[in-house]
Amino acid sequence: MKIVARDVPPRAAWALEQAGVHPLLARLYAARGVRGKDELDDGLARLLPPGGLKGIGAAARLLADAMAQNQRLCIVADYDCDGATACAVGVRGLRLLGATHVDYLVPDRVNDGYGLTASIARRVAERGADVLITVDNGIASVEGVAEAKALGLQVLVTDHHLPGPELPAADAIVNPNQPGCPFESKSMAGVGVMFYVLLALRAELRARGVFDASSAAGPPQGGSAPGTGSAGATSPAGGSEPRSAGSLGAPRPQPKLDPLLTLVALGTVADVVKLDANNRRLVAQGLKRIRAGQMPAGVAALFTAASRKAPVATTFDFGFALGPRINAAGRLADMTLGIECLLTDDAGRAAELAATLDGINRERREIEGGMRDQALLMAESLFQEDEEPPPAISVFDPDFHEGVVGIVASRIKDKLHRPTFVFAASAAEGREHELKGSGRSIPGFHLRDALDLVAKRHPGVLLRFGGHAMAAGCTVAREQFTVFEQALAQVAAEWLGAATLTRRLETDGPLAPEYCRADMVDTLHREVWGQGFAPPTFSQEVQVLSQRLVGEGKNHLSIKLIHQGNPIDAIWFSHTEPLPARVLLAFRLDVNEWKGERKVQFLVEGAQTDAAPRPAQPLATRSPS
Repeated sequence: MKIVARDVPPRAAWALEQAGVHPLLARLYAARGVRGKDELDDGLARLLPPGGLKGIGAAARLLADAMAQNQRLCIVADYDCDGATACAVGVRGLRLLGATHVDYLVPDRVNDGYGLTASIARRVAERGADVLITVDNGIASVEGVAEAKALGLQVLVTDHHLPGPELPAADAIVNPNQPGCPFESKSMAGVGVMFYVLLALRAELRARGVFDASSAAGPPQGGSAPGTGSAGATSPAGGSEPRSAGSLGAPRPQPKLDPLLTLVALGTVADVVKLDANNRRLVAQGLKRIRAGQMPAGVAALFTAASRKAPVATTFDFGFALGPRINAAGRLADMTLGIECLLTDDAGRAAELAATLDGINRERREIEGGMRDQALLMAESLFQEDEEPPPAISVFDPDFHEGVVGIVASRIKDKLHRPTFVFAASAAEGREHELKGSGRSIPGFHLRDALDLVAKRHPGVLLRFGGHAMAAGCTVAREQFTVFEQALAQVAAEWLGAATLTRRLETDGPLAPEYCRADMVDTLHREVWGQGFAPPTFSQEVQVLSQRLVGEGKNHLSIKLIHQGNPIDAIWFSHTEPLPARVLLAFRLDVNEWKGERKVQFLVEGAQTDAAPRPAQPLATRSPS
């Protein structure tokens, strides 16, 4: 591992300080590309206008017409947290806007696979739906959309995944990554796309005279989708004055859509999309409402089940507490449990569902732990102890659970710093010969593009594939696993150089001792950090006083060290190797609360032991005095 400090443009940091930003935050923001304080404005008025999304006007008109005709709408969701939150946002939002018949369906991970298939389209039609809406899927569902259209359904695709060579013949497609879409935020999650569709739909309904004019005034935001008929700008908190148009009935108060932002924030962070400026604003708005106690009953119950405090909610809570509990339902059970939890307004029912999801997540962790250990042994068997790992890792075991392969792939990728695929045998009836894999990548290696190249070089090896740069999935025939393994490694060898294959941990450099305060940690935690806008990580050479293994499995390293002349406690989770007496550490800041006392501690992220080689400090067998 090589620990590297980020460059901090001095002019940008100075400008932010002059604008009133705290000096430490100014330094952190400047290192992440922020050049002016206006970029930190998370107000709703700063959101990108919906009109920038290709196809959003057609989508709004389709939904408005369907509602005017009292048609039945059915949402087809993905079975991860982004899909669940997008579904919940769609159901809640459409009902808020006046839709009377809104249903949803989630494909079964094992039997149905991912996305809108022909069989799913038939099930939607059997339910009596008139309009099929996809969330967080559909851009690659050419056959599924064709089947839906053949059955007489109108189809709206809302998605954010990369399209394949052919787009589905849907009535409308909203996806920032579809060809010809000028929307600046290409990283918006599926739940964000659905939220934007609702904004455009509200503008369309307002233009048709559905809402009472006196209730429609509100702060401006960007602009509206072209073709929706909006007379002015809109905001999730309100709207502009409507134009006279054909009415769908007696005007009624215009609903606010901003309560949906709690779910948008959760799904955005949980899907690990890049937190560009627009996504950060969506997340910030959601966090503000949760901290103020304004959230659905299911979200509140998930905070309780995870033993997290909503008044001080952070993006970490979304990514590592709430998100995994919802994801667990799709991995091991039925994602309708997660969606129902997000839809219910009954606190008792929400608590019951959250407890169920918590139990499923504990089961997921147990399965993951066993698979992770086995997969790591298999991965490490691919190379000798004194050798570098191959440029890409692919592992398969007949006993692996397909619902957890993505998590295990992520763990191996983190440990070996290699693009990694983990495969499990399909549990679907009649598909026992298929292996379903999930992959995770490293910076500099576009995983979906790599799969595309494998498919072109070895026709027939990949039965299905899709995904993003950093995460992707695929299905291969069991007998073709070795071919896939070698083919992916070959692509990685061609694309990745030694520098890319060396794990680099970017940090924010040294931390001044005056910032090692609990209130400063609280300030940092209130900000929006995540993928593409990394949480603050500092690096500094420290003196190690003592260290010992702690935890039930003695798999965490508890450290007492000297930082800038001051004693401080640190912990390195899931690490057992002792540290030298002096070492360059990369660490995040946290607060340890004990008996009413709040003390800063370091959460160790990595160590560069070759920076300052010294004799190793022995691990303590008892708590140091």
